Amino acid sequence: MLKETVLKIYDSLRYTEKEVENKYPQIQAILPETITFISSEELLQKYPNLNAKERENAITKEYGAVFLYGIGGALSNGVAHDGRAADYDDWSTDNEAGHKGLNGDILVWNPVLNAAFELSSMGIRVDKTALAHQMEIRNCTEKSKLTFHSMLLNDQLPESMGGGIGQSRVCMFMLKKQHIGEVQVSIWEEDKKESLRQKGIDIL
Repeated sequence: MLKETVLKIYDSLRYTEKEVENKYPQIQAILPETITFISSEELLQKYPNLNAKERENAITKEYGAVFLYGIGGALSNGVAHDGRAADYDDWSTDNEAGHKGLNGDILVWNPVLNAAFELSSMGIRVDKTALAHQMEIRNCTEKSKLTFHSMLLNDQLPESMGGGIGQSRVCMFMLKKQHIGEVQVSIWEEDKKESLRQKGIDIL
């Protein structure tokens, strides 16, 4: 279900990028036809001498678009790829690929920034088994008394999945902009605006 959902989101991103290219031919669509799935443990084994961010850059530059799953639990080197709360996504359950985790990030290669670029963080939310297990791992079992936690542990809430898609990040990627200020209206100090203009960035 997680993979099917990722594929639907990715298809929407590709469709949007093609529509932008149709309207603004100078902006070339660059997303590959398919998104590559890889676990954080597989990524560590592929690039054992790189840190987490460097691994993301390397794999995303190679494939163009990646869903990196199983983020939050300790890997074989004893370190988690990135932090995740115990009571959010399920990063500890065994999945059908033989790895841990039912969550992940959609990453694309951003040639403007010359780096991997996260567009979405998502996943299957914890069920009561995963919640109890992850709270033990993170030594925060006292949270079981909180409203959400106690309701989930007592089968009073439905199982769910979800995630966030960065709207400004998607706009940055689609329009090939290098700074969030180019796609998002906000208040900037004049000296900061001038500094960015000197770098060729015209913020809103």
